[in-house]
Amino acid sequence: MMSNGGSGKTESVIPFEPKLNLRSEAADPLDAAGQTILDVLRQAAAAAEANNQQAREVAHKLSAQVLAAEDRIRELEASVSHHQDRADRAERWMYQISVEIEQSFFAGENSRRSQSPSPQAVSRKPRE
Repeated sequence: MMSNGGSGKTESVIPFEPKLNLRSEAADPLDAAGQTILDVLRQAAAAAEANNQQAREVAHKLSAQVLAAEDRIRELEASVSHHQDRADRAERWMYQISVEIEQSFFAGENSRRSQSPSPQAVSRKPRE
């Protein structure tokens, strides 16, 4: 305790200042342990941030790939629908041509024509 020029007042507060020189840190195991823990925490935080950034980049890349795949699926579905419609039209034309041939060349064999199914009866798998 210090006296204040004989005024009777004394100061009892001792300010805490961590020692910054290496000799005092090395000498005190508590300071060394505290510093080691802080260093490990900083390293862990840096590693976690790096992992987080990498995960965000991978998620962004995968998201872009999913969107591209969805676009491609829509294109392929439209193409399948288009070609299925064309195949259905071609079947109807083939049926009409078949009927025309039968009527033109085999007029006496009407019984055979009545037994063949119409193009609407010949159906493909239902579309989804």
